[in-house]
Amino acid sequence: MKLILIDDDCLVVSALKMILEAQPDFEVAATASDGAEALSLYREHRPDVLLMDIRMQGMDGLKAAETVLGEFPEARILLLTTFSDDEYIIKALKLGAAGYLLKQDYQNIVPAIRAAASGQSVFGDEIVSRLPGLMSREKPSYDYAAHGISERELDVIRLIAEGLSNKEIAARLYLSEGTVRNYLSMILDKLDLRDRTQVAVFYLQRKSPEVPKGTFRDC
Repeated sequence: MKLILIDDDCLVVSALKMILEAQPDFEVAATASDGAEALSLYREHRPDVLLMDIRMQGMDGLKAAETVLGEFPEARILLLTTFSDDEYIIKALKLGAAGYLLKQDYQNIVPAIRAAASGQSVFGDEIVSRLPGLMSREKPSYDYAAHGISERELDVIRLIAEGLSNKEIAARLYLSEGTVRNYLSMILDKLDLRDRTQVAVFYLQRKSPEVPKGTFRDC
């Protein structure tokens, strides 16, 4: 699996490169320290996954991700950061990044890369736990009916996005767990998604953000 790693901290680059290259099927094809290099490196190497820091000198990771995805919408980009900032999370989701992970979660980086390369959306446990709070700031702006999603199925989608289990959704909507499972199966088929995490991400990505002000933090 071919990877590109971009981070302006040389120690982080060295540590991550060592972790990644310990995997027999991983190849770090290139590294860089500025998001401005992301597009040219992507064009040259066409990696399976691009790992990129958010806060960098020069072009930041979010802008670089937007540039790469603008030319290569199929690109699988994992954003790595020490900042679990609400505004960053929302922007990463809206851009269509494959995932958003905290650098502290080193043990999850390798499985996250494999999941992202297979087409899954990858967000760390801390990020997933905050999605319901982020979504409470969002306004609906997507036509689910165009995908054949019924009002009841949309109710299920909203509750999945809030982090409820099938049992909890069944209780909330006065349905059996079997019925909820059937709804979930139909939702995944209609939206061409793989799992309930992707349902939550899909829901958030298609809402208009009311991004909170003053949430950026300096290094």
